[in-house]
Amino acid sequence: MKRVALLDYGSGNLRSAQRALEHAGADVEITSDFDTAINADGLLVPGVGAFAACMAGLKTVRGDRIIGRRLAGGRPVLGICVGMQILFDRGMEHGVETEGCAEWPGSVSRLQAPVLPHMGWNTVDAPEDSALFAGIDDDARFYFVHSYGVQEWEMDNDGPLVAPKLTWSDHGGRFLAAVENGPLSATQFHPEKSGDVGAQLLQNWIGGLA
Repeated sequence: MKRVALLDYGSGNLRSAQRALEHAGADVEITSDFDTAINADGLLVPGVGAFAACMAGLKTVRGDRIIGRRLAGGRPVLGICVGMQILFDRGMEHGVETEGCAEWPGSVSRLQAPVLPHMGWNTVDAPEDSALFAGIDDDARFYFVHSYGVQEWEMDNDGPLVAPKLTWSDHGGRFLAAVENGPLSATQFHPEKSGDVGAQLLQNWIGGLA
């Protein structure tokens, strides 16, 4: 059974994420301990609320360093909702720019939609060779709750490295619904609230842990 550290930094639906991970077959520990988070087979970074508040809480527990240290060693990390957003360079909310973890270039900004937040079930457009979405039907729906997102992918995908796998969704315009980039993966939607398809996605991620 794979050990997953669920990072507790004051943001996120920890109990629902814990239950979903355990249901998907992981041994889960909710923790803010640096060494525990570093040494687990997988690290899940949740996130609910404002980008700036999440970054402040993350830095309090040295979560940015935990993420960086794990990725430097090729150890898997999964971000969810704002836990995905903080992986980018910066977030723009209410005219205020906040620095993110800068694992990916790009910015988080307000969606261009007539109705916000984007709340409820929506489909996604995943690449055929996606590991996260393996075995999940193309018309499957996932649960979203957000007003901000990444609307452009700014990383140069040319070169010798394997290009990240990008999954998109649409609400008043397209936005990133998920990214798979080596050991670093993330979803804008909440797999722990997405029923059977969310459980399948978590099983896929856990199954890929070394």
